[in-house]
Amino acid sequence: MKRTFARTLVALAVLASALGLSSCGVNAIPTKQEIVKEKWADVQADYQRRADLIPNLVATVQAYAQQERTVLVDVTQARARATAVNVDASTISDPAKFQQFQQAQDALSGSLGRLLAVSERYPTLQSNQNFLALQSQLEGTENRIVISRRDYNDAVRDYNTTLRTLPTSMWAATFYRSAKPMQPFAASEAAQSAPQVHFDIGGPAPSQPPPAAPATNAAAP
Repeated sequence: MKRTFARTLVALAVLASALGLSSCGVNAIPTKQEIVKEKWADVQADYQRRADLIPNLVATVQAYAQQERTVLVDVTQARARATAVNVDASTISDPAKFQQFQQAQDALSGSLGRLLAVSERYPTLQSNQNFLALQSQLEGTENRIVISRRDYNDAVRDYNTTLRTLPTSMWAATFYRSAKPMQPFAASEAAQSAPQVHFDIGGPAPSQPPPAAPATNAAAP
């Protein structure tokens, strides 16, 4: 009887200890870590969707604007560089690898902006239904990228704060020593927008007012 009572007390003590740890946030770090990974997967999926759209977009533009070879090659090469950089959920705490990924994707955003700007010069291309559909899909994907990056950054901020603040910082220093801060996207949402392009490139330079005639000294009396 006494032995059974003792076991019951031990079980209750273990349960109370577990409940106490839970209330102190011992599970907060792995929980928020998984949320960050989930948001990162969304970012990767949206970037992959954009990469999948680019070959058809380039092919469509090329059919109408073969002379824009430089821009077309630039987009193709930027896509190749962006897809060659792989940062999975296990390495988003590596600043160097994450920065490499971000720079490659932002460079591709700039190249796509220049490609779409070039397309404005070709009315027949602008009326092509396939091009219009691809352009619409790309625009929607860019918007999704902005949202997924923002959601990822919010999750990273919450997770990184959990590592540094009490009481969860105690668990980070004991139970979760391998947990490292995650890397957020440093660029603003505006970095996802197409760059401003002036369409009068190569045209005549704007007229400048003639320089003012140099002042002459009045003749001495």
